[in-house]
Amino acid sequence: MTLSEEATERLADIVRLQPTKNKELQQRWGLDSGSEVHQYLENELKEYYYRDDNSLIRATTEAAELVGVDPGVEADDEGGVPSVIRVPELEARVFEAVAGPDERSMSVVSVLHTLRETTTLDPDVDAVRQALQSLRRKGVVEVEYRAVPTFRRAVEADAVTVEAVENSSSDEGATSD
Repeated sequence: MTLSEEATERLADIVRLQPTKNKELQQRWGLDSGSEVHQYLENELKEYYYRDDNSLIRATTEAAELVGVDPGVEADDEGGVPSVIRVPELEARVFEAVAGPDERSMSVVSVLHTLRETTTLDPDVDAVRQALQSLRRKGVVEVEYRAVPTFRRAVEADAVTVEAVENSSSDEGATSD
């Protein structure tokens, strides 16, 4: 199925904004109602989206690949630092815990200890490593190689809006009290 330019742009919006609602897409696309959004999704993008257990709109993996956009990442300009990222709770807390851009980078274990000291989360080291790598792919954390890979934010914490989303498989390995 070949998508029109408008459909491709709207599909990219879904990938960036996911999980999202009809109302958010209605406002973004300048449509008159949520049912107009639903009609558009069903008529133009049926193969590329689904509704999760909470009835939120999400893009398929194929959709993200088709439009070349990272899920849950809104950037102000092409290749720039995202202005908004939607990530699982653990990634949001890791972003807060990791060193700032002007600070000495931290090892995965250091980030883990900071998380355990500052939150009720008790993730394992692999979950923290995965969260850091995911944030790195989103462009908000950078790696510095010393004796072990170390991490720090690529931007000031207030330069990016981090929205924690529920029910993501990336939360596996994280537990709270």
